[in-house]
Amino acid sequence: MLDRIADVLPSRVQRQVDQFREVFELAAELRDPRILRSLGPSGARGLLLQRGKQGVPTHFHSRHRAYFDWSYPADQPEMQDLYRRAKQGQWNGEHLPWHIDVDPLNPEVPLLPESFVDFAYLEEQGIRLDARERRQLLHSLATWMLSQFLHGEQGALMASAQVTEAVQFFDGKYYGATQVVDEARHVEVFHRYLDTKCDKLYQINDNLFVIIDALMEDSRWDMKFLGMQIMVEGLALGAFGTLYKMTGEPLLEALLRNVIQDEARHVHYGVIALREHITKELSESERREREAWAFHVSMLMRNRFMAYEVYDEWFDGILPRHKWRTFVQRAPGMEIFRRTMFSRLVPNLREIGLMSEEIQKSYARIGLMQYFGGRAAPELSGEELIADLDRAA
Repeated sequence: MLDRIADVLPSRVQRQVDQFREVFELAAELRDPRILRSLGPSGARGLLLQRGKQGVPTHFHSRHRAYFDWSYPADQPEMQDLYRRAKQGQWNGEHLPWHIDVDPLNPEVPLLPESFVDFAYLEEQGIRLDARERRQLLHSLATWMLSQFLHGEQGALMASAQVTEAVQFFDGKYYGATQVVDEARHVEVFHRYLDTKCDKLYQINDNLFVIIDALMEDSRWDMKFLGMQIMVEGLALGAFGTLYKMTGEPLLEALLRNVIQDEARHVHYGVIALREHITKELSESERREREAWAFHVSMLMRNRFMAYEVYDEWFDGILPRHKWRTFVQRAPGMEIFRRTMFSRLVPNLREIGLMSEEIQKSYARIGLMQYFGGRAAPELSGEELIADLDRAA
């Protein structure tokens, strides 16, 4: 009913109404005042003020404590093993096959296959794209996804530096230092690919900005771990895997192969650091707060993949915003993206003790409980992930 009313409004008003409607729907879910305090200010800066899209650097207020241990204990064998593997797994982004000529509009070597979206739905809305326009739209969607990967990796770079300072395990500091290097390398290669091969960069998505803003300003070390190592890195791992499986472009495939193996270690690190802390050291009230926080961030991440930045470029004033949302939700490739992302996230939340019977009802309501029984990060190495993806391709 609301959508039909909105359709008769001027396009600019339609867009504003739809944006505010999404914000209010999300705000309505924030019933816990602790979650509102944690995510509310970041939500206002990201979703309402759109601070990530103002064309200027963003300043965050960092309030975490740095943790020093002058006895240098070695009491985390699993983290020691991750540190050893991370040192062995370092790679140089300059050694990727950058000589490959990438033509994003070449139908023989597509960044994304045409089956990624449902062009028939656009035709039902009176929008008919010729073959070249279809390739251009797919190029825009692929570049948009890679742009969000880049922005997320910059957030991970900053968060991993904070985590290395704040983590209370010395073996975790050793490993954390390798992750800072990994994230810098990821920023380097994604930016180089977008700059030299795609000639395009989209601004940060508002939902992603909210998550990064909240993590940068939270003073609690375990919340930084939960937000970056479990939520953002876990979802990114699924997203990278989906694009790796779908793309026909060999340079991008080589880039993603390396990044996926790094990301698998990062998520494993988060699970190790958090599982005993959450299940044995936090009070039940603190555990419930983190459980609710993780659920609301899951909703933000689910909303992140609506690609409104592509809509603004292609269809603003031509197609109602809510119909673009239906187009994205119905896109076969985006459905695979969402399924793969949450299949990586939900088992890790279960592993660290943030999937009580009560919160499972909320995940079931938004269709994510189907992933509850999957393998968590400690059971799945980067090499196994790549092998699984290669078999499925």
